Amino acid sequence: MATLREIRRRISSVKATSKITQAMKMVAAAKLRRAQDAMIAARPYSRALDALLKNLLATAGDEIAKSPILFGRQLEDPNTEKVLLIIVSSDRGLAGAFNANIIKFAEARMREVYPEHLASKRLSLITIGRRSTDYFSKRGYDIYEKHIGVFTKLDFSTAKAVADKATELFANADFDKIELIYNEFKSVITQRQTADRLLPVLDRSSHEESQNNATGIEYIYEPEPAEILDVLVPRQLETQVWKSLLESNAAEQGARMTAMDSATKNAKDLISALQLSYNKARQAAITKEILEIVGGAEALTKG
Repeated sequence: MATLREIRRRISSVKATSKITQAMKMVAAAKLRRAQDAMIAARPYSRALDALLKNLLATAGDEIAKSPILFGRQLEDPNTEKVLLIIVSSDRGLAGAFNANIIKFAEARMREVYPEHLASKRLSLITIGRRSTDYFSKRGYDIYEKHIGVFTKLDFSTAKAVADKATELFANADFDKIELIYNEFKSVITQRQTADRLLPVLDRSSHEESQNNATGIEYIYEPEPAEILDVLVPRQLETQVWKSLLESNAAEQGARMTAMDSATKNAKDLISALQLSYNKARQAAITKEILEIVGGAEALTKG
């Protein structure tokens, strides 16, 4: 059995840890509020951009439908398709299963959706966040670009740089398909792992279906739809990346707050258990001393 001094030392250590986890929970809660506000503010803008883009494309001419950026390029051999995955994780740990879940989801998607691409080295990664960068680097994945320290000071310029690089790689035919993989914020305790297509912007079959289901309302655009698309498409891609960063940031803070709350509760339970052990050990020591005193007194009496 542990000595009283050892138990007291463990109680002090757990109490100190509990104070740290409680402070981290409060910090995460404050950051979560700001992250949620930024994420909620970005969602309507993103939805409006998507709706405007689909409306423009539904009424645009046939020349627009040939754009590889919008609808992809026709490959002579499908076995030459090259895929780029942009994986968003966090820079820091202590967020429960937040990073483990997104990494597990990304690896499962590679194995199930792109097994041939992975086997033939036609799949590359852009990692955002230290955790995903370290994990995939150590396991020999082809990492095209790394972004570390992004969430220390989250800024729109990061999203713009990632979107511009993705557009450049796609336009130069370095890759034929680009996806975003990130944690979507659902609630403080729930994050959903999501894979969104970044490029090409739209699926050709869904575009043709939307054209067939058009209401017949014709909008007048000034300037021409093609000129608007030249500005709108880059902005839509930047907004999509920015939204994924905001979603991931809010999900990370929610996961960290939940993890630190659970750690604090576990620490308090452990302190209670240790205190009970301490009281039992102390009572046993007192009982032993009393027995020794009684035994000594009896010996003196007999003597």
